[in-house]
Amino acid sequence: MSFVDTLRQWDQAVTCVDKQDLTEALRIFLSIQEPNSKIYFNIGCLHLLNQDLDAAEKAFDCSIGKDEHLAVAFFQRGMTFYRKKRYEESLADFQQAFKALRGNQLIDYKTLGLRYKLYACEVLLNMALSEAQLGNWDKAHGNLVKALNNKTDAKLNIIDRALDSALKQKLFKPVEFPSKVLFKPNKHYVAELEKKDYLGKSTVVASVVPQDAFSGFAPLQPQVKDGPTCPKEPEVLRALEGEPHTVLFLFVPETSDELAVVPGNIVFVLQKGADNWASVIFNERRGLVPYNYLERLEISLASKPNEGPGKSQPPSREPPIRPERKQGLTPSGNSSGDTQQKDEQSTDNLCIVKVRFTFNFAVSVPLGSSSEVLIDKISKKLNLPSTAITLSLTSEATEQSVITPSTDMESVWRGASGLRITLWCHANEHTDGTPQSEVHLVALHSYESSNPEDLNFHQGDTITLITKINQDWLEGQCSGTTGIFPASFVEEVPVNGRSLE
Repeated sequence: MSFVDTLRQWDQAVTCVDKQDLTEALRIFLSIQEPNSKIYFNIGCLHLLNQDLDAAEKAFDCSIGKDEHLAVAFFQRGMTFYRKKRYEESLADFQQAFKALRGNQLIDYKTLGLRYKLYACEVLLNMALSEAQLGNWDKAHGNLVKALNNKTDAKLNIIDRALDSALKQKLFKPVEFPSKVLFKPNKHYVAELEKKDYLGKSTVVASVVPQDAFSGFAPLQPQVKDGPTCPKEPEVLRALEGEPHTVLFLFVPETSDELAVVPGNIVFVLQKGADNWASVIFNERRGLVPYNYLERLEISLASKPNEGPGKSQPPSREPPIRPERKQGLTPSGNSSGDTQQKDEQSTDNLCIVKVRFTFNFAVSVPLGSSSEVLIDKISKKLNLPSTAITLSLTSEATEQSVITPSTDMESVWRGASGLRITLWCHANEHTDGTPQSEVHLVALHSYESSNPEDLNFHQGDTITLITKINQDWLEGQCSGTTGIFPASFVEEVPVNGRSLE
């Protein structure tokens, strides 16, 4: 089997794992004729998920045979022996994994395609557990003390708990490799698997023959002398979306999805709503404009020179009344029904509000928003009712600094520097007679991501839930940092209070 075929099947199998189709992923992996050490490792991990310990042991044997320095393969085979209650062999494999670390605190396998870090202190903890299973409590205690010397701050909790259990001669939980985390092929190699058409298909750019779609090689078509001229529609107009309209009156937007235009501008209407609002495109930006501010524009080559676009003078009468926007009747300012393309909303008028709470976060609101809009935005971010929080201009919530419906918001927004302002948020102890409580989660596995919006944590960490985004993703706060993370990596701490459900 060629390297390209192996790479293609490897990528297909990993994609099946991402789709939770483990049976098909294992079938594809097993069909690869000459697997490397990483593929054998993946096969062993899938067998472990299926509780097929004998097949997993054979797969990890092959992985180590291909690469005797792959510490994580020794670690996984050690866990396989531990599950089979072969503690002496499990201890030997954990010792080999620790030896392969070569005195380093950890090995980061990210560059090899595996999103996992193998820590020396975790390997020593599993060595101590194997010694404890064999009745060697003194050696188990020694390995845990050695793990403390190799610890990182993030792993301190699990080592302390294991040491307390060992002193009482009680068994503790092993550190396990996270499920469904596999070696992935090099993404640059995978990108080269797709066929590329470097030449493309030729098209007619310009022709003396109207509606000429021929793109091969042929002599020019015969032309009729002194025949009637049939003006063609300019190519630029064919390429543009929507219907051209000219702006009659100055329009100043009041929300972020509306578009500022001045008399004489030419906009292209993508969609008109039943409430007299239109989704238009102007200067490669999309937004909403009242349709009664526009006038349909006919553009053709037959137009007289003095009647071309931009030549007409804007009317001098007063602009019409701004129409009322109605839910469900106003078209979207960011997409058209045919193209389904999205442009970024205008952020020229948005102010970034940095909020100092028990943790720091930021929200964006239109500059000049009312106190109700600001408080509602922040309360939704915290997943609390608006009556449960108090905003203030200073760290202490005094009568002069607290933001209420009677506060002069113009003076508040004047304090924004460079469209940025800092406010303090205080949670009220009681809202409807019931104290607010938090949901605390404990990390089952370590999670690290290069995405800036993700929350990184380690196994055993406690996370405070902020909001549940969907069935698979949550937003929370850990060690003063806020971000999103997979729900499968944590479980709820059984305490009184709000539930994750």
